[in-house]
Amino acid sequence: MTAHPPLELTDASLAYGERTVWSGLDLTLRAGDFLTVLGPNGSGKTSLLRAILGLQPLTSGSLTILGRPARRGSKDVGYIPQQRLIDPATPVRARDLVRMGIDGDRWGPGRHSHRERVEELLAAVGASSYADVPLGMLSGGEQQRVRIAQALGTRPSILLCDEPLLSLDLRHQHEVTALIHETRQATGTAVVFVTHEINPVLPWTDRVLYLAPAGHAIGAPDDVLTSENLSALYGTPVEVLHSQGRVLIVGGDEHSHHVDEVGE
Repeated sequence: MTAHPPLELTDASLAYGERTVWSGLDLTLRAGDFLTVLGPNGSGKTSLLRAILGLQPLTSGSLTILGRPARRGSKDVGYIPQQRLIDPATPVRARDLVRMGIDGDRWGPGRHSHRERVEELLAAVGASSYADVPLGMLSGGEQQRVRIAQALGTRPSILLCDEPLLSLDLRHQHEVTALIHETRQATGTAVVFVTHEINPVLPWTDRVLYLAPAGHAIGAPDDVLTSENLSALYGTPVEVLHSQGRVLIVGGDEHSHHVDEVGE
């Protein structure tokens, strides 16, 4: 019997009232796939993550996780939220946050098996040395490592990454993306990585989903990120420049996305 893919969308559409965010979206994500989701603000990137998390029903079409409808709180879906400031006085330690990813619905003294799993996850992301440090005392890169460990607590089939590179310097951007890549290789977890900056994830990206005002495109980065494709998606001239393995988009709706959204 053929296993169901971690994620499958068929003729999926999402609208808010009279405004259609995206429609006719067909996407199958296999185990270990790394999908990078790009697009200007308001193009529906966050709405896609909410749909996968079971927080936002589709307007039409279907979305399944391992062959089942998406549902809120599914342990098959891990989620790394956007970077946000944590008060240095917050007493929650790195290991506490990771344990919440394993048994957040049963907060209290952890069972022995949970303690072992926490140590395993902290080691996997290189965070063992600051396991007992309060989260607010960690650097942005260290916090993201801990959030990755937390998101992997239930051994999910899909890892959703919501702008995890925001506020990180270039070194930490590359560290975080390399860590997510290594994790999906080791575990077979499929990755959906929402970002404004493709260059840190370009070496690991299998496919790009580009959401834009006039539609969407899915395919290998070299096939999607072309001047012709993006000009059609934006309905206005867009130039895609390639230089020394980097990609830079110039044009489009510069008021709703970074001109260097796939650069730095």
